Amino acid sequence: MNKSIDYETDFYAWAQYNADLLRQRQFSELDIEHLVEELESMGKRDRRELTSRFKILLAHLLKWQYQPSYRCSSWRGSIAEQRLQINDLIKANPSLKSYLPEAIIFAYPEALELASDETGLPQSIFPTTCTYSIEQLLDKNFVTT
Repeated sequence: MNKSIDYETDFYAWAQYNADLLRQRQFSELDIEHLVEELESMGKRDRRELTSRFKILLAHLLKWQYQPSYRCSSWRGSIAEQRLQINDLIKANPSLKSYLPEAIIFAYPEALELASDETGLPQSIFPTTCTYSIEQLLDKNFVTT
């Protein structure tokens, strides 16, 4: 590998250099160790984003359901936006579908805390586990009563 292009000090230049090596099929020059790390990191990033999107979606659905007198268009807009982003992630990465149940399980405790903080309601008011199905969470027409 070109010693002047270092993964630790200039990631962008390193990435461009390794991409050029791949295009030129100069496999023996590739920084395999860091390439593997980056590929694994990309998959983890998508899973983290999916969980984060569910956290916001769930928090807004909980607020919508448990504090109906405060419903507003921004909550509805946030619900719609998170659904769009989740669906876009799944379209771009169909294998993430298998991660949906786990993402919801990971997201729910933080969504519960967020909903409690934003509404001022005690966490004990809300269900301890997610009561919405995956289908409901992804359905653009589903909003709790």
